[in-house]
Amino acid sequence: MIWFSTEHPWSLWIWTSDLPNAGTDADVCFQVYGEKGKSDEIRLDNKTDNFEQGQVDKFMVELPDLGKLTKLRIWHEKRSPFTGWHLSKATLMKSLTKEKYTFPCERWLDTNEDDNEVVRELPASGDLIAEPLPLIKYRVTVCTGTVSGSGTDASVFLNLIGDQGDTGDRLLVNCKNSMNKFEKGNLDEFIIEAVAIGQIRRVRIGHNGKGGGCGWFLDKVIVREEGQAEAQAVEFPCNRWLDRNEDDGQIVRELVPFSDGQRLYNIDFHIAVKTGNISGGSSDSNVFVKLYGEKGDTGKMMLVVSANNLGNYFEVGRIDIFKVETLDIGQINRLLIGHTNEGMRAGWFLDSVQIMVPVQGKQYMFPSDRWLCEDEADGKTEVEIYPSEILDVEQLINYEITVVTGDMMFAGTNARVFIQIYGDKGKTEVVTLKSRSNNFERNTTEIFKIEAKDVGKVFKIRIGHDGSGIGSGWFLEAVDVKHLIMALVPKEKKKEDKKKKKKKKKDEEDEDEEGGEEMQEVVLTYHFPCSRWLAGGEEDGELVVELQPEDSEELEVSTYEVCIFTGDMLGAGTDANVFINIYGENGDTGERFLKNSDNINKFERGQEDVFIVTAIDLGPLKKLRIRHDNTHAHSSWYLDRVEIVDMKDDTTYYFPCNRWLAVDEDDGQIARELVPVDEAFMRKDEEGTSATLGLEQKSMSTTYTLKIKTGEKKHAGTDANVFAILFGENDDTGIINLKACKTYKNKFERGMINEFTVEAVDLGDLQKILIGHDNSGGSPGWFLDWIKIDAPSQGQRLCFPCGRWLDKGEDDGAIVRDLYPAELQTELYTPFVPYEIKIYTGDVFSAGTDADVFITLYGCKGVCTQQKHLCVNKRERRLYFERGAEDMFIVELEDVGDVIEKIRIGHDNRGTNPGWYLDRVEIRRQLRKGKGSETTIFPCERWLAKSEDDGETVRELVPSDIITQKLLRDGTLKTTETEVEDALETHTYKVSVRTGDMYKAGTDANVFITIYGDLGDTGERKLAKSENNKNKFERGEVDKFSMEAVDLGQVFKIRIRHDNSMMGADWYLDQVEVLDVETEEVYMFLCERWLSTKKEDKCIERTFFVKGYEGERNTDPHFKKMAQAKLGLDKNANKKKKKKKVAAVEDGPIIPYHFTLSTGMDQDASTTARVYIIIIGPNDVETDRLWLDLPEGKNSFTAGAMDHFVCYGTDVGEIKRVELGHNGVTPESCWLVDELSVAVPTKGIKYIFPCKCWLAKDRGDGLTARLFNVLDSNTINIIRKVIYSATVVTGDIQYAGTDTNIFLTVFGANGATEEMLLPKNGDRFERGQEDTFSLEIDDIAPLKKIRVRIDGSGSRPDWFLDKILMRNLTTEEVYLFTYENWLSKTKGPKRTKVCELAAVVDGEEMVEKTTYIIQVQTSDIGGAGTDANVFLIVFGEYGDTGGLALKESTNRNKFERKTKDVFRFPDMLSLGTLSKVRVWHDNKGPGPGWHLEYVDVKDEAMDQTFRFPCDRWLAKNEDDGQIMRELACANNDSIDLSDKTKYEIATTTANTDDASTTENAWIVLEGRKVRSKEFVLENKKKKFQCGATDIFEFSSKHVGEIASICLGHITKDGKKVKNEAFWHVMEVVVTEKELGNKYFFHCDAQIPLASKKDQFLTFESYKSIESFASKVRNLVPVKYEIIVITGDFKSAGTDANVFITLYGVNGDSGKRHLHHKFRNLFESGRTDRFVLEMLDLGELLRVKVEHDNSGSSGGWYLECIEVTNTANSVTTIFYCGKWLDARKADGQIQRVLYPRY
Repeated sequence: MIWFSTEHPWSLWIWTSDLPNAGTDADVCFQVYGEKGKSDEIRLDNKTDNFEQGQVDKFMVELPDLGKLTKLRIWHEKRSPFTGWHLSKATLMKSLTKEKYTFPCERWLDTNEDDNEVVRELPASGDLIAEPLPLIKYRVTVCTGTVSGSGTDASVFLNLIGDQGDTGDRLLVNCKNSMNKFEKGNLDEFIIEAVAIGQIRRVRIGHNGKGGGCGWFLDKVIVREEGQAEAQAVEFPCNRWLDRNEDDGQIVRELVPFSDGQRLYNIDFHIAVKTGNISGGSSDSNVFVKLYGEKGDTGKMMLVVSANNLGNYFEVGRIDIFKVETLDIGQINRLLIGHTNEGMRAGWFLDSVQIMVPVQGKQYMFPSDRWLCEDEADGKTEVEIYPSEILDVEQLINYEITVVTGDMMFAGTNARVFIQIYGDKGKTEVVTLKSRSNNFERNTTEIFKIEAKDVGKVFKIRIGHDGSGIGSGWFLEAVDVKHLIMALVPKEKKKEDKKKKKKKKKDEEDEDEEGGEEMQEVVLTYHFPCSRWLAGGEEDGELVVELQPEDSEELEVSTYEVCIFTGDMLGAGTDANVFINIYGENGDTGERFLKNSDNINKFERGQEDVFIVTAIDLGPLKKLRIRHDNTHAHSSWYLDRVEIVDMKDDTTYYFPCNRWLAVDEDDGQIARELVPVDEAFMRKDEEGTSATLGLEQKSMSTTYTLKIKTGEKKHAGTDANVFAILFGENDDTGIINLKACKTYKNKFERGMINEFTVEAVDLGDLQKILIGHDNSGGSPGWFLDWIKIDAPSQGQRLCFPCGRWLDKGEDDGAIVRDLYPAELQTELYTPFVPYEIKIYTGDVFSAGTDADVFITLYGCKGVCTQQKHLCVNKRERRLYFERGAEDMFIVELEDVGDVIEKIRIGHDNRGTNPGWYLDRVEIRRQLRKGKGSETTIFPCERWLAKSEDDGETVRELVPSDIITQKLLRDGTLKTTETEVEDALETHTYKVSVRTGDMYKAGTDANVFITIYGDLGDTGERKLAKSENNKNKFERGEVDKFSMEAVDLGQVFKIRIRHDNSMMGADWYLDQVEVLDVETEEVYMFLCERWLSTKKEDKCIERTFFVKGYEGERNTDPHFKKMAQAKLGLDKNANKKKKKKKVAAVEDGPIIPYHFTLSTGMDQDASTTARVYIIIIGPNDVETDRLWLDLPEGKNSFTAGAMDHFVCYGTDVGEIKRVELGHNGVTPESCWLVDELSVAVPTKGIKYIFPCKCWLAKDRGDGLTARLFNVLDSNTINIIRKVIYSATVVTGDIQYAGTDTNIFLTVFGANGATEEMLLPKNGDRFERGQEDTFSLEIDDIAPLKKIRVRIDGSGSRPDWFLDKILMRNLTTEEVYLFTYENWLSKTKGPKRTKVCELAAVVDGEEMVEKTTYIIQVQTSDIGGAGTDANVFLIVFGEYGDTGGLALKESTNRNKFERKTKDVFRFPDMLSLGTLSKVRVWHDNKGPGPGWHLEYVDVKDEAMDQTFRFPCDRWLAKNEDDGQIMRELACANNDSIDLSDKTKYEIATTTANTDDASTTENAWIVLEGRKVRSKEFVLENKKKKFQCGATDIFEFSSKHVGEIASICLGHITKDGKKVKNEAFWHVMEVVVTEKELGNKYFFHCDAQIPLASKKDQFLTFESYKSIESFASKVRNLVPVKYEIIVITGDFKSAGTDANVFITLYGVNGDSGKRHLHHKFRNLFESGRTDRFVLEMLDLGELLRVKVEHDNSGSSGGWYLECIEVTNTANSVTTIFYCGKWLDARKADGQIQRVLYPRY
């Protein structure tokens, strides 16, 4: 999107003539023109000795690609004496191509010589130029107007712009015909000499605004070529001021050679310049800007006249807006901005520039964020900026509006005049016509240019004024509206030289005349005659008039009689001003003030007021909008209805309202939109059956809830009156005064969110909001954060961010702003529908209530609405539900389907006398098809009261009858009534609640229950009266309750909670039983959980499923996420408006992505915005937007923090790019990202992107999203993971469930995983439950066994584990692990917290049981014995035994000198062949040092003993001080590898038609030690067939690890090759038979047939599997040197104990403590070195570093760790660069580090 014009170096040579005084000391500037454009102006610094007489100066300059050069303009800026310069010539040569141009001059540039000019244009000549362009003198006549004060003394400049370039800005100094230039009425002539510029299209003329009376009224400019007839002159009319205080304040204008609609040809650029909020950032220098577009540039424009006039320009933190009018330069691709460096404080900090070009429909953002100052940064005072983003905004067009005020006494006005234009494509907004001059004076014609929506063909305008000011009456003569359209016009004839004409042959000339038309922009004018007064005291007293264009036949002026009926109730009348707007199919009347009624006192209670509204015929009426301005004390108004009679054909429209327009009544709106209803409904109304039309109106209108957030800044709140207008695609709401806030009385205070309701009819989708205030009150300035709008009937929640001041003294000084919806913050949901709910209170003593009444509606299959409170506030609660009353509410709720099965209605029992006698409820809904409605009647006739009936305050009601009303074609209503046949019955449910029998199990809190069935739920009910216990919920007790509810069907879950009130609220709930009395079905819920804020997960609300429930429980968030990712669900509409078609991923696999984000440490670094990531693969395949939602309790990405996320998305293949962004758009939501890491466990790869950049609208480059390329990241190989689903089954016996921590380790044939915590996630691991979740497990298949361990923490530490089922989601292999026992220290036979389970596949156990007998021989050396506790782990083919404590020996006193201790471990899972043991002690006791001779391990099942020799000390103060040793097995017969071995070679031929061969193949193995000889793979018995795998065996010397193979294809018996032939081989697998190591080679190649062995292909091994035997052979003791580097800054060091575990291909080292005696380790900036001995780990894969957080300063910043294997001197570096600190970053005190290669 960014265009950098490529520049090329040129050499410029300048020859100064050898004449007296030819040299100059002025600075010289030049500009070059070519066929493709022009260069910028370039200044050549005049060092002391440049441009001296007779000398040649050489400069290197950079020019853009201009094509063939055409001319050079060169000038100097000094007009004083002795600066004259005589230039001989200039040459330009392109350094790369050596193309050369010469520009001869041989003239003075001197104010006293020649023609006194200091600028020259020189045509290019040279080998490439056939004929240089001619020099032409243009005679320019400047006509100053005759208006008083027309003349100017300022310096005037002019630029002629033609088809072939322009003349540049020329100062008009040398006037040919008058001394005093530019005086009133002058015609001043000037000569401008320039290289021919072709037809002159525009003239740019202006002045510098200097001097006293610098304002200038320019009449016109006339231009002709010298020597041509006057008739050839081109006239450029202006007829406008160039004056800061008149017209639009511009002092530079571009003129076009048309008198009609001349202002339409230029477009407006609104340039908003923001000065940084940095001390000393403001400037008093002159700022200029130059825009570069696709079609050209604007030239340098001085920003001298601001549109939002803030007094001083370019002040700190303020935004100055300038309007620049110029030709359309196309899409802007860069801008130059700078200042002239004049003034006391010229230095300037420019934050950003924003350019709005409504006519293009574009808004450009140019971030700068830098100094333009000689003394700061790089010292530049001008800078080129490229746009960071280009946004599409609503496209407008130019209208020119000419207003003629009549010539009669007092015809002029000072009021505010406005206009609105209507066309067949819609209407413009209301536009105020004003300029800086005194407008609308008697007998004046004024022209205004406005930018507004293209309304297509105009059929009317409305023009009027607001009656303000003295003498506001106005006599309007006429209005013209003009805009440009494209039309066919005759081609203009080229003006050609007479000579050429003659030479032309006849036929050529004819040809030229044809093709006579072309598309061109022409001006379309609509003329609106008016000739009438707009004045309160004249004619009809109207201040607004609607006009039609002359000659329009279509519509006529219509008169509407508006009858307004005020309701007949207390306080119904109003004294406020009332306004109405009537909408028809042809536009609307605009808002009209209802001034003159037939009653003197308008809008009184029960009265009818009639008004006349005149407007252009609206066609059939669609709606009306009526509002009052709430200006008087008695403003509240109850409007009954409005009737409008269209006098043309006497049609009456009925608009019922029946609502308040009042701040303190109903919903607080003082504006209503009403829709017309059919007469049949109105007639029915009068008959007294009281049908109200609320529902019909509600369903045609949309209710918007506005939430307005005032910012958190100091003085952010306002006391001014705030108003808004909502704009939809079809219409706008008109002005809404935000008076009645639902939430607070004092509105718009700092940090507050205010809620308002707005109803409107048929706006369509919202497109923008205009919000502003009237600047009244003490502190009117307001900082608005955002506005959120919820439209339930459209199912949309939109957010309109602002994040700016509406304050005359801040920002750009605007107090009205347009806000647009932020696309990423839009939420979509299922639209709501309106229900009319009528509630009849019974007519019995004290039947009414003031309590808060709520209702819930149920459809089929348990679909229900939210619980809706019918009253908004206390006042309404007092007003409604009185004895014998009938109250109607219209509410928007979820659609429950065609049938309402039941409703639940109740109250909160608050207030005085809350008891309520409810007679019935009627719910009316509109029919889905056709006109009409359906009313469902729910009889009740019972009390909802604590003291009456059964004491219930909530009832469930079922329908008895349904009444349907249909509007028939003939306009009558047909009513049918049907009885509901199969209504649900009311059932009684008996609920028994058993409290557990354990210490402090009981509770005194209030307990609530909700029961869910497949037909619905009971709603929340309080378990109030126990039928059998006075004191409820005591330890070990069962409490019985009964409740009535409409039939729930099959009950499947309950939700139960308590309110944590009273002392001892903690409650252990054992079980709940629900009995449906009618069906006698019993539902059993096994709970066995604490509801407590202190125990378990601290929840006091839980959901339980019925025993044996099979349905969906949804406990695993990852599976939920995966399911959502599959559906591509995202509650934010994942609509990405991408220009290119995003390559759709065919439902590829969904895989986990792990993200880690580090936020920087700047003060504004954190953000509360919602962050997302998109992963992009090859061919732009990409995932959905993956939202990184923070965990509960965390609301922002805080400075210095590190956050981890797991998201599920499509597998895009190899990742190419990653997009990181957020949905924040206000300046408040800026975010500084330090680092992003993306790990893909299923591929075993992790990318770390060092971002260090802002994602912010007002920081850096202004972007809130960024693309990172994988090539810029550090790539790390991590362990490849495979996704398994694990199903854990908890036993169904009492108290089987647990909340302890459960750990799982998985062992496979190819290694083991680390111990993983299985998260509880609320409801897992409960009695009788199956919990399924996904696990990422190392690629170690086939699985052999698992180890499950609990740590005994939690309130319920015991767990009965039934079984675990693991399934590999890729290969679908299933492993079953059965236990059926307790893991507990107190229960069950084993009393153990750890168990090992063998994998069972297809009924076969993968490992068998055995007994291990371990014999430990202590050496015969002085002090060899130990009293410490000794531990040991045995490692073998199938994993390890886990830590075994050597406790029960044959000897009472263990590990004494020269003794053998025997330990027996029965019921162990066999490890197969053993490889090593790890033995250590805890260094306790008086003499802990121990000298160990050897360890023998006997596997009884295999009847084999393995010997592990040691003969070393395990002692802190002997040998190397280590108390942990790893011992290798001595049994493994050492194979002598110099011997021969056998290799098995398996080749797989491709499965394509011509893959096979009948000839032989040959192979060579390239080993790390040696290479093998060539083996011929003989093709006997039809080998190498399509798709076949063939096996060959050879003996050979041992070649070591095989790195690659060479494969050849050879003829039998060395025959010549006749036709070329190939063997297509897919894969080769080589197995070394002694040790069983396998090497895999992926070939997929065609190997050509040859007769000699000189042709072959080489393939490298992509994977090797090392056999167990081979690994065991490598286990020799090795010393590892470990170097630990701590970060070099304050408090980076730690006093905690640090531990390290190394992991290699041969296993791990165990957790080793890094310590030295008497040394202070891990201090900041220090490097610590340790040497540890362990068995060779092979290639190192990762290390785990951790500390125990002990000591005063536990936090530690680890820079990196280097590990060197001293045996082979291989060093592996593990970079960390992160905190291990419980209080910093992500709070982790352990890190797993991978090697950086």
